Amino acid sequence: MNSANCFGDEAVYDYLALIEGLNKFLRLKATPIGMKRFKTVEDMEAIERIRRPDPNEKFAMDQIVGQSRWIGYTLGITMDNLMGAQCGAVVGLSPLDDDFLSGERMHGVWYGTLEDSANHQAAMTCPSYGEYEAIATSPLISGRLDNPDICLFYMTPGQMITFINGLQYTGYKKYDFTCVGESACADSWGKALATGEPCVSIPCYAERKFGGVQDDEMLIALPPSFLPGVVEGLAQLSRNGLRYPIPNHGLQKSPLDSIAKSYG
Repeated sequence: MNSANCFGDEAVYDYLALIEGLNKFLRLKATPIGMKRFKTVEDMEAIERIRRPDPNEKFAMDQIVGQSRWIGYTLGITMDNLMGAQCGAVVGLSPLDDDFLSGERMHGVWYGTLEDSANHQAAMTCPSYGEYEAIATSPLISGRLDNPDICLFYMTPGQMITFINGLQYTGYKKYDFTCVGESACADSWGKALATGEPCVSIPCYAERKFGGVQDDEMLIALPPSFLPGVVEGLAQLSRNGLRYPIPNHGLQKSPLDSIAKSYG
């Protein structure tokens, strides 16, 4: 039996089939990865072929995610491996203490006043602190994280809206996404870990500089329980003639013929 993720989900998901479905309908360029927190370091280190970073190096969380995404590593860390609270707080490994909330580290760099910097820190969505000691990231198709807390998908805007269309095909819900600016990982994996809801972000400067995020990419983070519905929604949209990549109809031709193929 799978171990439960942080949302109590013990279901068994066929990630090979799910990723195959997403690739079929979205032509993903980036490796989808999973992220899972562990209550003890020993639980994290029990993962098959887990890698641990060089203890003499301090990394950004963006780099940990990037190593799984670009190199295919299954990587496990604790707060000792991260360069500071700005990275640890977003995954619940560091507290939202007075130093973090003061905004002093952002003042004069990203925000013009200390008040603005403090408001930014307070606006970041972070999961609760104190329950987990370690976290691991791994490509979903590796199967090494038997039930990740969340899954991360890097996509172009066209892929992203098509993914969301699949997500909304049944059980429709309007999604409200946020933008804190720098530290945008709080809008994606931080918020998804805190809420259990799909969360889209425009990756920030640090994610692009240190994590290898490409200029045309957006990110969605969501628990794995949403994925079967997304794939089925994409399949139905495809049957309705609504497919990715989205062909350009042209600016000077009436859209009625094209619309009739889907709407009747």
